Amino acid sequence: MDIKGTAEQLVKRCLKKGADAAEVYIETGRNLSLDVRKGDIETVQEAVAAGAGIRVFVKGRMAFACSNDLGEKALEDAAGRAVEFARITTADPNNVLPDDKGETAVAGLYDPRIAQAPMEEKIELAKRLEKLAMKDPRVTKSDGAGYRESEGEVAIANSNGLLKGYRFSGCGFGVSVVAEKGEQKSSGSDSCSRRFYGDLKPAEDVAAKAARTACEALDPRPVKTQKAAVIFHADVAGALLGGILGAVNGERVLQGASFLAGKMDQRIGSELLTLVDDGTREKGMASAPFDGEGVPTRKRVIVDKGVLKGFMYNTAVARRAGVRSTGNASRGGFDGLPGIGPHNFFMLAGTAKYDDVIAATETGLLVKEVTGYGINPVNGNFSGGASGFWIENGRIAFPVRGLTIAGTADEILNGIDLVAGDLDQNETVAAPTVRIKLLQIGGE
Repeated sequence: MDIKGTAEQLVKRCLKKGADAAEVYIETGRNLSLDVRKGDIETVQEAVAAGAGIRVFVKGRMAFACSNDLGEKALEDAAGRAVEFARITTADPNNVLPDDKGETAVAGLYDPRIAQAPMEEKIELAKRLEKLAMKDPRVTKSDGAGYRESEGEVAIANSNGLLKGYRFSGCGFGVSVVAEKGEQKSSGSDSCSRRFYGDLKPAEDVAAKAARTACEALDPRPVKTQKAAVIFHADVAGALLGGILGAVNGERVLQGASFLAGKMDQRIGSELLTLVDDGTREKGMASAPFDGEGVPTRKRVIVDKGVLKGFMYNTAVARRAGVRSTGNASRGGFDGLPGIGPHNFFMLAGTAKYDDVIAATETGLLVKEVTGYGINPVNGNFSGGASGFWIENGRIAFPVRGLTIAGTADEILNGIDLVAGDLDQNETVAAPTVRIKLLQIGGE
C-alpha cells in the first residue's frame, strides 16, 4: 500500500471538508514476540496494525481523529469527524503546522533480515539463551527468556506541502533468572536490542551477565546510614537522566513546572556533564529522518560541560515560546497527538576506566539496581531505592540491598567528579558509569 500517497490524498479531503489546514500521520507495522520458560515455548504472538491520525485546524481551532482502518470509507469518516470536532474547540493562534520539507539522512533504520530469519531460529535463540543462563549451579530458577521484533513504515503529509516517509525495524532478546543460597533468593536479568538482526550480542554474553548479576547479589550485608560517594553503574546511570528530560521539556518550562526554567546558559552541573539528543545516529534505536510532525531531526547539545544550552520543543509549544521547533515532536502511535520527547538522549562518555573509578573510591556505594528512582523534574529533589555493592579502600567489599539515596539535582549534577568511558549508545537514554562525590545513603 502506498501510505505516502494515501496521506497526501487524505490531507486534500480534509481541506475540501472545510479545514484551513490538515496533517495526516499513517503508521503500519508488524510485531512479533515469543517467550520460553524451562525450555518450553510459552507464547508466540504476532500482530499487524495500521492506522491514521488526522489533525485539522479550522480558524485556529484544532481537533484530532484517528482510524485503525485504512479503507477509503473509514478514512473519509475520520476526516469528517475531525473537521466537525474542530468547529467546537477553542481557538489558539499557536495551532500551526511545520513547513520544513527537508529530511535528515539517517542510515541503518531498516533491516530486511529480521523478517527473513526463520521462526525456528528465533525460538532456538530464546531457548539457548535460557539454557546458557541456567548453566551456573547457583542459578536455580528461570523467569523465562524471550525474543521481540518489529518493523513498519511511517508516512506524514500536511497542507503546507510536507510529504515524507521511512521504514523502520528493530529486534531484541533477554532473559531473567533467579539464584538461590539457603533461604536467599536473588534475581538477575539482561537484554539486548538492536536495529539489525546481525548486530545482536552473542547469547553467551547476555546469559552470562544475567546469571552473574543474580549470583553476585547473594549474601548482602547491611550498612549504616551515612554520607558517602555513590557510583551509578552504566547499566542504571541512564535513570539519572529521566528527571532532566522532564525538566528540559519546553512545555514544562513554559508552565513553570521545571527546575531548569530560567537557567538557560547558566551552569547547572559539573564540567564533566554534557548531554546530547541525537536523532541522526546511524542504527540508533530512536533515530529517524524527521520527528512526529515531520520536522527534520538533528543532533543537539542540551547541556555543554555543565551549562544548559537548550530545551526541547514541538511546533505548537515552540511557537508559544517564540522559538522554532527543535524536532522533538513525539508520537506513541497513530492514535495520539504529538507530544514532546527525546530521540537518542545520552551523557557523553568520560576518559576514566571503570575499574579506576572503583579504585579511586575510598568508601562508597556502587549502584547496580534502582527502584522508584529519579530526579523530580519540577523541584529537582530526588530519592529512590538502590542495591549494588559496598566499596571499601577502592575495592568491591560486599553486596548491599534495600538502601535509599536522597538529595537534590544540584548535589547530583554538580557532584559528578568521575565519568567512565563505558557509554552504551545502543540504549535510547544512556549514561556511562558516573561517580557523585557525596550523597546521603540510607541504611540501617
